[in-house]
Amino acid sequence: MTVAVQKILLHICCAPCSIYTIDHLRSEGFEPHGFFYNPNIHPYQEYRRRLDTLVEHAANTNLPLTVRDEYDLEGYLTGAVQRLEDRCQYCYETRLRPAAQEAAEKGYEIFGTTLLISPYQDQEALRRIGNQLAQEYGIAFYDQDLRPGFREGQKRARELGLYLQPYCGCIFSERDRYAKKG
Repeated sequence: MTVAVQKILLHICCAPCSIYTIDHLRSEGFEPHGFFYNPNIHPYQEYRRRLDTLVEHAANTNLPLTVRDEYDLEGYLTGAVQRLEDRCQYCYETRLRPAAQEAAEKGYEIFGTTLLISPYQDQEALRRIGNQLAQEYGIAFYDQDLRPGFREGQKRARELGLYLQPYCGCIFSERDRYAKKG
């Protein structure tokens, strides 16, 4: 008897966050297909480094990967500046909407994101936005809390020699990394 494997389109922010997430999904019987779309990453060299690392890692782990290589810095920054108070929610929707649309257009029944592994992201907002988009596109959103696997994934990324970025990606998080608060 053959068990049907359910394909899932997985928005991937970076290779290190994908390690545990992909293994976890595969252990649950999913067949993940990666999707990279991250116009929030600044500067451009950082964007290229993260994309190149993911492309190499996907090839090494037999992960099918779709890359939407559009670096719309102006569009992203314009939207983020217009929503400074909730810029992270804007960023999540900016990246997850194309993933949901791709999933629906390609016949996936479910999509998810590696952002759910990060203890630095707003999990409640990610789930709310992901589930809203899933409803809008007539698919499901994989909204399991993957944060317990964050440190393991980071450790494995170091062991594999993958590039580990020091901030979430946007210019605001880079600033916050160096700025003194208070």
